[in-house]
Amino acid sequence: MEEVPGHVPSRSGFVVADYAVFGTMLLVSMAIGLFQALKKNQGDANMDDFFTGGRSLPAVPVGLSLCASFMSAVQVLGVPAEASRYGLRFLYMCLGQSINSLLTAYLFLPVFYRLGITSTNQYLKMRFGRQMQLLGSIQFLVATLLYTGIVIYAPALILNQATGLNMWASVFSTGIICTVYTTLGGMKAVIWTDVFQIVVMLSGLLAILIHGTVLVGGPAAVLEIAHNASRINLNDFELDPRQRYTFWSLSIGGTLVWLSMYGVNQSQVQRYISCRTEREAQWALLVNQVGLYLIVSSAATCGIVMFSYYYDCDPLRSGKISTPDQYMPYFVLDIFKDHPGFPGLFLACAYSGTLSTASTSINAMAAVTMEDLLKPRLLNVSQKKLILISKGLTFVYGAGCITVAALSSLLDWGVLQGSFTVMAVVSGPILGAFILGMFVPATNTVGVFSGVTVGFCVSVWLAIGSTLYPPSPETMGVLPSHAGQCLLSNITLNSSSTTDGTPISEPLHPNNHG
Repeated sequence: MEEVPGHVPSRSGFVVADYAVFGTMLLVSMAIGLFQALKKNQGDANMDDFFTGGRSLPAVPVGLSLCASFMSAVQVLGVPAEASRYGLRFLYMCLGQSINSLLTAYLFLPVFYRLGITSTNQYLKMRFGRQMQLLGSIQFLVATLLYTGIVIYAPALILNQATGLNMWASVFSTGIICTVYTTLGGMKAVIWTDVFQIVVMLSGLLAILIHGTVLVGGPAAVLEIAHNASRINLNDFELDPRQRYTFWSLSIGGTLVWLSMYGVNQSQVQRYISCRTEREAQWALLVNQVGLYLIVSSAATCGIVMFSYYYDCDPLRSGKISTPDQYMPYFVLDIFKDHPGFPGLFLACAYSGTLSTASTSINAMAAVTMEDLLKPRLLNVSQKKLILISKGLTFVYGAGCITVAALSSLLDWGVLQGSFTVMAVVSGPILGAFILGMFVPATNTVGVFSGVTVGFCVSVWLAIGSTLYPPSPETMGVLPSHAGQCLLSNITLNSSSTTDGTPISEPLHPNNHG
């Protein structure tokens, strides 16, 4: 049915069908975790089973879990908004991901797998001593707490805008759900819930992509509008380092960012060393790469469809939303206002990403704490008590992630840019330590400590400088948008509503797509 200009949609939040879809995803995730916990033989369980699944897991679920853990709600919120504003050059990131997968599979993975270690920092101890191991452990715990906090905050923002659900209720429910099934089921629960959650994420993105394309007028109409507005900009090889996304920054800089996340990051290494053989671990990285292609390309294309839909009435320029992170929930509520259940699928999509990332992070932080900090002092403790201590740590780190999520709501950062900044500042220098240790035999302890210190100082300096003195949108490469055809009767978003439970204003869209 054709929409009448000025028509106010009948609803701006969830209905029963949406809650049913959303609740089903949560129940299935919890059920998978409980099933993995109950089917284990508790009498024979040991700490290695809890953290690596007994090193007996197949490649495909491990690969899907690798994909789900870091490419999560950050993708659902950030990538469509970035593609809408900067164009498809964001897809250059896939090139960096591909280079990273090859380097990880053939250079880094064999080292960790053949050593039979659980924590990546155990390698630093073997190569540079106990002090370097402690530095790596602290670095990982700090970086993972910060990153996970941002990822927990992202869907809480969506829920607040879409339904009026209190942000703090969203944050606490996320932390509790992922903590429960991670505590009970360990690594196997994390991996098999990730498999389900990656399917939900892809389903949500594809539903938005297909329906949005139909509303615009088909793929040809989307491509024509995007091309005319310079959004199909894959031939852009600009050398200006101040631009947010270029071929060079995403292919070269992106490779290093992803290498720090996949090559040496505990959350990912812990997964692929859980495979049955080294070859299966390499296949898991290939499966992960295919999944990343699907998610990134689907999310970026959603952004292009969203731009085409709002070509003459940009919600950000017209004041209906206050930040780019709000593009996607606003768009979903607009196009699915007459289709109960689909907004719930979108929120399930975002929430799936959050659960996968948070559960992975909590499990990995517990593993690092046990292997690097506590286990050397617990030599005579039984395996049963070690497992109980490990499970207790998950609650501690769950609370820590919730705290960081609350602080993230106070920062004026884009969700995607904020997460990448955190990972680059803290993880980049330690990546250098692993590279020196593995590939430069002459490196000694004093040299690697000096390099990590200098690298961290430079990273912090660059991050603070770019935050306090950001380049203009034009310099960063933000493409022009328009709001000339917005209806005067459209309701303006109350931008101060982020934590008080007030829902987003009803989306309105001019009838200019037939």
